[in-house]
Amino acid sequence: MRDDLVIVGGGLAGSEAAWQAANRGVKVTLYEMRPKEMTKAHKTGGLAELVCSNSLGSADPQNAPGILKEEMRRLDSLIIASAERARVPAGSALAVDREQFSRQVTQALEGHPNIRILHEEIADIPADCACIVATGPLTSDTLSQAIRAATQSQHLYFYDAISPIIDADSIDLTIAFRASRYGKGDDDYLNCPMTQEQYDIFYEALTAAEKVQPKDFEKTPYFEACIPIEVMAERGRQTMQFGPLKPVGLEDPRTGRRPAAVVQLRTENNHRTCYNLVGFQTKLTYPEQKRVFRLIPGLEQAEFLRYGSLHRNTFINSPQLLMNTLQFKARATLFFAGQLVGVEGYTESAAMGGLAGINAARLLTGKPLVTPPTTTAHGCLVAHVALSDPRHFQPMNTNFGLFPPLPNAPRDKEAKRRLIATRALEDFESWKTRSGLS
Repeated sequence: MRDDLVIVGGGLAGSEAAWQAANRGVKVTLYEMRPKEMTKAHKTGGLAELVCSNSLGSADPQNAPGILKEEMRRLDSLIIASAERARVPAGSALAVDREQFSRQVTQALEGHPNIRILHEEIADIPADCACIVATGPLTSDTLSQAIRAATQSQHLYFYDAISPIIDADSIDLTIAFRASRYGKGDDDYLNCPMTQEQYDIFYEALTAAEKVQPKDFEKTPYFEACIPIEVMAERGRQTMQFGPLKPVGLEDPRTGRRPAAVVQLRTENNHRTCYNLVGFQTKLTYPEQKRVFRLIPGLEQAEFLRYGSLHRNTFINSPQLLMNTLQFKARATLFFAGQLVGVEGYTESAAMGGLAGINAARLLTGKPLVTPPTTTAHGCLVAHVALSDPRHFQPMNTNFGLFPPLPNAPRDKEAKRRLIATRALEDFESWKTRSGLS
């Protein structure tokens, strides 16, 4: 076995993984195929190039993404430090000068004595060393095939077909009711009933709403099981009523009758703090999703923890394949990180890279591997990645719906979130101390 750690992919996750591992005394070889082999989205050969936005999201420590950034800062994150040095005015968001940000990351890694950077394409997963695969949503075709072979084809996905997720506290439970079809099964579903008039209003708004236009490399045929809800609606006024909105087997307890249509919400976690709109994968713009989906009875005040989308991506079914250390279950020396494991967002990808780098370094130096508590932002992301139901697994960003509920939580939403943030950072510090990461 080689004694260096091989990291495949020089995006935000791979860069953070290299930094964290190298700072723990491990020799790192970082492979990045650009600029020799470019993707259809990247423009440069720089490490940690941002391609979709120059914003890493909110830096407010009272917001879920801000909690994650603060935790990363406390781990001496290269990505967060570089972002702060390249920051541009954007209110509470951590937005950066893209070129300066990439340059900061690249120079830091190039100057690290424990890091060697090779601009070469990797066609297979190295078997003779500890390895982190962090190649992101635009993984090359050759490496995708290698990942497919390692993880089995049914566990590798090349697109996101994501439905919106709603904060449970924002659902009107005087309208939405718990039930399963024909009374079979548990009450993990909430049901939002529609009269025919309400359905017609929703249908007209949905078919007229503005849609996001796909990039050239995202223009792939839809899978019939993952058709955007608005595409389904365009096939006929009643198509949704015979599809995801079918009311068969459900009775509105307020009327004792079967509704004209029913939107079902499936719980996303054991805490029942967030719910997925079943069958509502969509290409509507975010403002249109908020406007149109709030026409659904019971969701008039819905707070969206994640908007729906359908776009080109590559990710594995992590709950089926990974441990909560981000190790591959079938091979302890192989780690996955970044968007590949099923997280959304630049910061989330970097955070998973950082944890993979820490654990790979601990593996190589004979130390026990670590997993942050689920009450922290890192920990609840890892729990989503490793412990979700593999039958319904989809990528997720950091949001308050992932955090375990507070005991005796106050009714005021802002007060509750402040307490979640305080608990997260206190538990993160305690975990760092116990793990010897301070």
